[in-house]
Order: sequence, then structure tokens, then C-alpha cells
Amino acid sequence: MADSEPVLSGSKKLLIAAAPLTFVLLWSTGFLGAKYGMPHAEPFTFLAYRFTITSVLFFIVLSVMRVPWPRDRQTWIHATIVGLLMHGVYLAAVFFAVDNGTSGGISALIVGVQPVLTAVFAGLVLSERLSLKAWLGMALGFVGITLVVWQQAGDTGGWIGITSCITGLIGVTVATLYQKRFGTAIDLRVGSTIQFGAAAIMMWVFALTFESLHIEWNTQIILTMVWMVMVLSVGAVTLLYVLIRRGAASKVASLFYLVPPTVAIETYFLFGETLTPMALVGMGVAVIGVALVTKG
Repeated sequence: MADSEPVLSGSKKLLIAAAPLTFVLLWSTGFLGAKYGMPHAEPFTFLAYRFTITSVLFFIVLSVMRVPWPRDRQTWIHATIVGLLMHGVYLAAVFFAVDNGTSGGISALIVGVQPVLTAVFAGLVLSERLSLKAWLGMALGFVGITLVVWQQAGDTGGWIGITSCITGLIGVTVATLYQKRFGTAIDLRVGSTIQFGAAAIMMWVFALTFESLHIEWNTQIILTMVWMVMVLSVGAVTLLYVLIRRGAASKVASLFYLVPPTVAIETYFLFGETLTPMALVGMGVAVIGVALVTKG
């Protein structure tokens, strides 16, 4: 038994070290999924189905594993608030903006401010203090993603698109801070079930109020739904909460700087989109920025 402990410890360390990169890779595929699936469904309707399926899957996991439900009201309230902000407000706002003509580049730029906002408010709310090196990393990270998406910035979608993206930015920032402050003690399986359930109710209300519930159930939309439920909602979101639980909120948020460069590389190989020298420089700058934040 003693001989196997170093191997187990080494494997665990490797998994922990790979977690941030794995999160970035998984999270970036959400933009690809939207590109494949959104032409066949209205945004709120698509998210309503996605969140409902996800919450049902987590509920089945809880039932099979006989995980007890929380008995205190505060746990339910905290998980519901995170779910409404992280999944409801953030994703609904971004999807709505894109559906109204906002390009992926513009939405990425606006939401890309999130690590800086998180760092600022983490200092006020969570008493997290970043070094000068880390603040330099924050600035470099934003410059990096600006260079990456500059050529593909495209249309803003008008005041509706800009306002929606800013709403999503606020939602994901507050959700990250709230999860770090109040959600770290909640069982991830229980928390996810409540969060996605709350977000599903929110999206069904939006869909029934503003949309016709139209969705084309073809092979493309089904595969997109499966991917977004299993890989993003179950895999990436759970990994995000694990990272928040283990580290500072501002440092975890800095990982979002790496998402636009990753998406640029993926779309280059999958869709033949342009990858300019400026974008390559931006990727390098963003990586350096994130490294400074995580070390500072």
C-alpha cells in the first residue's frame, strides 16, 4: 500500500495541474456549439431545454447516489441565486445579443472585462489582494484578447446587443464572487441540480413570454444539445466550481482570457476562419497575462 501512495499523489497533482487548461478547452467549445445549434432554435428555448435536461441528469445522479438534499433554506437560496446569475442571466444575455446581431468578437470583448471586474470586487467583497504583477497580468490579458478578436469584431448589434452583453458580464462576475463567498460549502452535485433547475424555470418563463418555442429537432441540434449538456453544463461548469473552491476568484476568472484565443484556434481548424499574425501575438500576450495573474 505504501508503494502505491506516491503514484496516487502524483496522479492527483497531475489532474489538479491540468484542471485550468481542461476548463478552458471545454468552455471554449460553447461558442462552437452555438455556431452549430443556434440557427435551428430560438435562444431562450434552446437554453430552456438545455438546462432542463441538465437538471434532470443531476437529479438522477443524486437519486442513484442517495445524496441528501439540504435542509436549511439558506443553501437553497444561495444555489438558486448562483444558478440564475451564472446560467440564466449570463448565457441568456449573450445568446440574446448574438441572436440580435452582435458578433462573437464584440461579445467576447465585452465579456472579456470579467476578470478585471472580478479582481476589483474580489478585493472589496472577499478581501482578496492582487500584487502589482497580477494587475499587470490583468491588463495584458485584456490587451491580448482585444488583439485576438480585433479583426473579427464585426457588428455590435446596436444598443440592444451592447446592453445584453454588459448584462451578461455583470451576471457572470457577480455569480463568480457569490459562489466563492457562499457556495463553496455546498455539495457540487446538489448545488448544480438546484442551479440548473432554477435557470431552467427562468428560461422557460422567458421562452414562453418572448418566443414561439420553435426548435428544429434534427441531427445537428440534437448533437449540439448533447454536447452542451454533457461537456459544458456537466463537465465545464462543475470544473469551474471546483477551481473557484480551490483558488482565489480573481485568479480563476483570469482563465477566461484564454477562451477567445482558444476559440480562434478551433475555428481556424474547423471552419477555416482567418488567424492573423496580430491574433497570434494577442494569444501570446493573453497567456503571459494569465501567467502573471496566477503567479501574483
